[in-house]
Amino acid sequence: MLEKLKALEEKYEQLTLKLSDPGIYSDAQQAARLFKEQKELIPIVEAYRRRMKREGDLEEARQLLSTNLDADFREMVQEELDSARQDIAAIDQQLKLLLLPSDPNDSRSVVMEIRAGAGGEEAALFASSLFRMYSMYSESHRWKVEVVNANETELGGLKEISFIIEGSGVWSRLKFEGGVHRVQRVPDTEASGRIHTSTVTVAVLPEAEEVELEINPGELQIDTFRSSGAGGQHVNKTESAIRITHLPTGIVVECQDERSQHKNRDRAMKILRAKLYDLERSKQTNAIAAERRSQVGTGDRSERIRTYNFPQGRVTDHRVGLTLYKIESIMNGDIDEIIDTLITADQAERLREGSGND
Repeated sequence: MLEKLKALEEKYEQLTLKLSDPGIYSDAQQAARLFKEQKELIPIVEAYRRRMKREGDLEEARQLLSTNLDADFREMVQEELDSARQDIAAIDQQLKLLLLPSDPNDSRSVVMEIRAGAGGEEAALFASSLFRMYSMYSESHRWKVEVVNANETELGGLKEISFIIEGSGVWSRLKFEGGVHRVQRVPDTEASGRIHTSTVTVAVLPEAEEVELEINPGELQIDTFRSSGAGGQHVNKTESAIRITHLPTGIVVECQDERSQHKNRDRAMKILRAKLYDLERSKQTNAIAAERRSQVGTGDRSERIRTYNFPQGRVTDHRVGLTLYKIESIMNGDIDEIIDTLITADQAERLREGSGND
C-alpha cells in the first residue's frame, strides 16, 4: 500500500507543477480535467503525509526508549509511541477507504422517479410526501430540483413524478434511495383508525451527458399533446407537452411541466438519456451483481428497502437494520444519518471483498 501511496503523492506533485504553468489554461478542458484529478488526490496525499509524520514520531520514540532514560521520561516517551501506533492504525484504515475504487458516477446529478404503488390514494399521498422529503434534503445541500413530469391526484397526492436534482455529488448521496418505500399509517379518510400499509417505488438514475450517449434521431418517435397539468390556460390550449418514445427499447418519456415545447423537449431528452445510460450501466453491473449481493442493495425497484411507521414514529432501513425514532424530522429532509450509514456499510463490504481478493 505504501508504494502505491508514494506513487500517488508523486502524481499529485506533477499535477501541481503542471497547473502552475499559465500555458495550461489555453486548453480549458484539459485544465479542468487536471484540476479534477488533483482535487481527488488531495485527501489521499494529506492522509499519507500525516501517516509518514507519525511514522517518524514512532521511530524517534523507539530510538529514545533504547537509551538510558529516567522513569518519568520513559513513561512519557512510551505514551507517545503508543499514541503514534494508534494514529497510524487509524490513518491506515482511512487510507484503505480512500483507495477504494470510486464510483465514476459519484459527481453526477440525478434523475429521480417516484411512483405510487399498492395502496391507492394513500400511496399517492405518501409519494407526494417523499418528493417533499427529497426536495427539502436537496435544498439543505443547495441542490436544484427541476420537475419534469407530475401526475397529481384530486387530493394532492402524486401517482408519479419525474424530476432532476442538479448539484455536485448528488449521485454519491442518493444512489441508495432506489427501491420500494413502505408506509404504515392511519389515513385521514379512515374512520375506524385502522393502520394501512402502502408502498411507493423510487428510482434513482445518474444523469448522462449528451456527449456520452449518442441517440439516433431516427430511432425516436416524438409526439406533442396538450398538457393536463397545472399552468393556466396557455398550457392547456397549446400542444406544449412532449412524449418521446425510444423505438429500439420502448422507453417512453413525457414532459409537460413547462409552457415551452422546446424546454419540455430538452427535459424529456435529459430523462431519456439518463434511462438509456442506466440501461447500459445495468447490463455492465448485472454480471458483477450475480457474484456480489450487496448488503446495501442493488437499487432494484422491487426491493423493499425502508419502512416509515407513523404510529410508532419510526423509520427502519431494512438493508442495514437501522431504526430511527424521528419520523417527523426525516420527512422534513433530515436523512443524512440514514445515507451515511448506507455509505459506511457499502464501504465496509467493499473493504471485505478487497481483503478477500488479496
